[in-house]
Amino acid sequence: MPIKIPRSLPAFDALNNENIFIMTADRAIHQDIRPLKVAIVNLMPTTIDTEIQLLRLLGNSPLQVDITLFHMGSHESKNAPPGHLEKFYAASEHIARQRFDGLIITGAPVETLEFEEVDYWDELVRVIDYSADNVFSTLHICWGAQAGLYRRYGIGKKVLSKKLFGIFPHGLSEHERHTPLFRGFDDEFLAPQSRHTETDRDAARSCPELRIESETSEAGIFIATARNCREIYVTGHLEYDPLTLDREYRRDLARGLSTEAPKNYYPENDPSREPVVRWRAHAHLFFNNWLNFVYQETPYDLEKL
Repeated sequence: MPIKIPRSLPAFDALNNENIFIMTADRAIHQDIRPLKVAIVNLMPTTIDTEIQLLRLLGNSPLQVDITLFHMGSHESKNAPPGHLEKFYAASEHIARQRFDGLIITGAPVETLEFEEVDYWDELVRVIDYSADNVFSTLHICWGAQAGLYRRYGIGKKVLSKKLFGIFPHGLSEHERHTPLFRGFDDEFLAPQSRHTETDRDAARSCPELRIESETSEAGIFIATARNCREIYVTGHLEYDPLTLDREYRRDLARGLSTEAPKNYYPENDPSREPVVRWRAHAHLFFNNWLNFVYQETPYDLEKL
């Protein structure tokens, strides 16, 4: 939530230049306040786990956030508990009946397929296209980020020589450190990654509409934005809980895959030991910053988007 301080206070300009959430008395008197409307298109097979992870982060805010859950009606889920989607989710075709302040499109375990081979691709394309004019800010995560970049800008993905799996250090370029999404971020921060492909770096860098906010030689492009953060693409999983990578690792082993233990995750790289969580603070900070950004910039009347 913002702090209200006099415009003439010396600290005002300094904080304003850092995009700290402040407002003048005049704005405070005239502002309209309502709950934020956020939709989640959940493409993950771990339906309930993903709900908990995202809602935990969205709920750690003094803002009231009204959540609407959507699924792909053209896809038959084999992992959600019986009746769960019917009770708590709407098919994505209903998303076009309303507008939202924010939209989250999750990852999905389909990254080795061509986009057009995914059975719900056409349906997801309609959601992505709809969000351009009817959602103030859309947050794409992992494969959801690759899907958004491909649909909007024709940016493809490349298969990695081995799975990028573990906790990796990331940083921000100097000019990005004071953008709204990264208020309070350290110079270096950690985030989980779990993927077999990466966004085509050269294509993304040469796209004039995109800003590459965070990129490393090891993990590739981590965060990119477009249209002044109306579109946000995060290739990793800040939302993951402490044992998500552990479950993925043991699942891969049970399937006979030669997956290496997640990097920088277990103490001394020993899978028999309890993982150490070192990304939780920045995950909460990122989602809080996103909600605050949306709260400040979205129109009170969503019909004015």
